[in-house]
Parts: sequence; structure tokens; C-alpha cells
Amino acid sequence: MQQEIIIRDLTGLGAAARQFLDMVGGNSLVAFYAPMGAGKTTFITALCKELGVREDAVSSPTFAIVNEYLAASGEPVYHFDFYRIDKPAEALDIGLYEYLDSGALCLMEWPENIESLLPEETLKVSITVLPDGSRRLSWED
Repeated sequence: MQQEIIIRDLTGLGAAARQFLDMVGGNSLVAFYAPMGAGKTTFITALCKELGVREDAVSSPTFAIVNEYLAASGEPVYHFDFYRIDKPAEALDIGLYEYLDSGALCLMEWPENIESLLPEETLKVSITVLPDGSRRLSWED
């Protein structure tokens, strides 16, 4: 079934993150597809905040490829940015499957660069910038 959340502006970000976490339930592998500047990192930051990660700890892992955060529950949260990945083998070199198989929440930006490596159960979320500047998150569950 097609699901969606509309984020009208930044003031609705926290509520949208809470709603998203409630709706996606136990999905631990979440891939965000969106063009540059659509808000992938901003939304992932809001998700992490809702999980109790220190807000100042969250940043785009563009150069590190993966950042590890600690949720209030004590569980790790992995934030990936595959923008700089040219070949899937580069993702394997960082131990991608160890992260994906860990059971921890894995939030991925630019997953199209490692598409062939994503497990079937990965939740694929599209972020679309609407004409009025709001954002639509959509996915199939």
C-alpha cells in the first residue's frame, strides 16, 4: 500500500519524523531517494532527534560514508551517505553488510549508488519537492 507524509515547512519536521517512525515500525533498513537539496540529511536529523540522538551529533557522513549515533534506547543508529561511492565494491570495503545485518536502524542517503547491494527488505522512501516548497515522503509498504 502506498504511504505518504507531507511536510509543509521546517516547523512540521518533528511531527513528520514521529509519524514516519510510527508508520514504518520495525523496518531497520531505510533508503532515502531524492535529488540534491531535497532534505535527506535534514529529515534524517529529525528522525535521529526523535530517537533521542544528541542533535549536535548528527551530520552528513559525505566524506566518512557512515556515521554511528547512539539513540536514547542505547541502540546504535547508522547514517550512510553513498554520494561519493563510484562502485558497489567501495561500500563492501567499509563492511556494509555488517552494518545492514546488525539489526540496528540504518538510514541511507544516495542508495541508488549501491542499489545492487540493498537487501530486498529495504524500505525505499522517495522525497519529492513540491511546487510550493513542501516535501512529500512516499513509500510502498
